[in-house]
Amino acid sequence: MRKLVVKLGKHLLRGLGRFQARHSLVATTPFIENSEFAWVDDMEGGWEAVREELDHVLEHPEDIPAFHQLSPDQKRISKGDNWKTFPFWVFGKRLDDNCSVCPQTALMLEKLPGLQNAWFSILAPRYHIPAHKGPTKAVVRVHLGLRVPKDHEQCWIRVDEERYAWREGKVVLFDDTFEHEVQNDTDELRAVLFVDVLRPMDRLGGWVNAALLALVRSSTYVQAPLKNLREWNLTHPPR
Repeated sequence: MRKLVVKLGKHLLRGLGRFQARHSLVATTPFIENSEFAWVDDMEGGWEAVREELDHVLEHPEDIPAFHQLSPDQKRISKGDNWKTFPFWVFGKRLDDNCSVCPQTALMLEKLPGLQNAWFSILAPRYHIPAHKGPTKAVVRVHLGLRVPKDHEQCWIRVDEERYAWREGKVVLFDDTFEHEVQNDTDELRAVLFVDVLRPMDRLGGWVNAALLALVRSSTYVQAPLKNLREWNLTHPPR
């Protein structure tokens, strides 16, 4: 029943995509120009402090959960220990224990308008995240490259028909409701600061998105990962 409810919820959210596109104040293309968001330069300017905190977290990889260990809905695209996440915000809820371990990262995130989700996304060597789609255009996806393989052209994300190879210290913005997949075809891990911010909308679009996200926050899609993270941190305290 839970899987059915989540599936129906995703279909509902995606069905509103055309409405959201009409009321968006930024591009609705697969990739979005960095110039659409004034805070990108500050984010790129502070990336080295964030990477230092990532490196500290990576000293204890056994304490970092795989994505599907927190969010069971991700089991199709997250296998084994190949995609690990260290969350800071989940749909607007600040995760104080994790933020305290990475204060400079938390400070950067707190300055982002409309912050919804944020975590370190750590991809193992030779791992492929299969093609999938996000549930809603209410947010814009942000990646800040932190640890990128030397052969960065072999570590990429495809959004719709366009490909992007991450670079350390550089931000890429995209609409994750387009089909996207990730390939790390190297022997090094890839780590980014993964962020969702509210899509800038006109007044009507903003009201609709606020109502939608309120529903999402109350759903098992969000509440289950928060519960799982609380339980994980009891046995694997952030350090």
